Amino acid sequence: MTPPAIFIGIDVSKDQLDIAQRPALTSWTTSNDPKGIQGLVKQLLELKPALVILEATGGYEAALAAALIAALLPTVVVNPRKVRDFARATDHLAKTDKIDAQVLAEFAEKIRPEVRPAPDSALQELSALLRRRDQLVEMLTAERNRARLATRAVRRDIQAHIHWLEKRLAELNKDLDEALRSTPAWRARDSLIQSEKGAGRVLSLTCLADLPELGHLNGKKISALVGVAPFNKDSGRFRGKRMIAGGRPRVRNVLFMAALVASRHNPAIRAFYERLIAAGKPKKVALTACMRKFLTILNAIVREGEARLITQSTLASQDSC
Repeated sequence: MTPPAIFIGIDVSKDQLDIAQRPALTSWTTSNDPKGIQGLVKQLLELKPALVILEATGGYEAALAAALIAALLPTVVVNPRKVRDFARATDHLAKTDKIDAQVLAEFAEKIRPEVRPAPDSALQELSALLRRRDQLVEMLTAERNRARLATRAVRRDIQAHIHWLEKRLAELNKDLDEALRSTPAWRARDSLIQSEKGAGRVLSLTCLADLPELGHLNGKKISALVGVAPFNKDSGRFRGKRMIAGGRPRVRNVLFMAALVASRHNPAIRAFYERLIAAGKPKKVALTACMRKFLTILNAIVREGEARLITQSTLASQDSC
């Protein structure tokens, strides 16, 4: 008789890991440090779980997730909101670290989210650089706003900080360019993405770091993954407005600005936008539709372009033989 599949839920905090196992309903704790993580990975390799689930906790889960993935354990880092919705739906109203681990294990057993390929270390570094760039841009915006209202006593200090932030942002942009140039596959994908009018450097880098699935999924799936696919809100005779939800916020935010530019300068997107406005669609709805269409176009460009490059590479290698 085949033994039942094992599902593991791990609640991550700064100093401690709470682990729950299903269907055995056992639980234990260990420290969230290299020694504790190493011991946990060894235990899980012996258990051979069908799925390991942990929540995104602002970075405290990063070392554990990397160790689990490196050990080839089927690991998924899930959005905490999804788990809390699941907990409420299953009447798990109390909340402790031990209970959270048990809920995660049950979530793994009942929902079984898809295990996606983990980004390699180079992509993780690129994503970290982009996050830092976003932080610098946010700080620059805040300081410039403060400078407009600042008194003479503090304006000089704010201007000095603005100068330092601008210098650091320029240095970080150089680091991003060097990272891009270091990988031929990234350069090729960057060229494909930026070949479409409206897609600039920031969108290209964001897609490289945070949307590696671009070109490998169909239009509907890539739209849902980013969070620009509309979902119905109907009940009985009521027909609610379809709205987007979920997805990857950083990709969606950058895509919004790119679609805004494309709606003015990209002939296909501009014509699509104007047609929606003429049909009476609100501007925000029309722009969201442009985001989805623009993403679908980029997805097709990358898919077809990379397929063409692979074919050319194969033919070249055959000729050399």
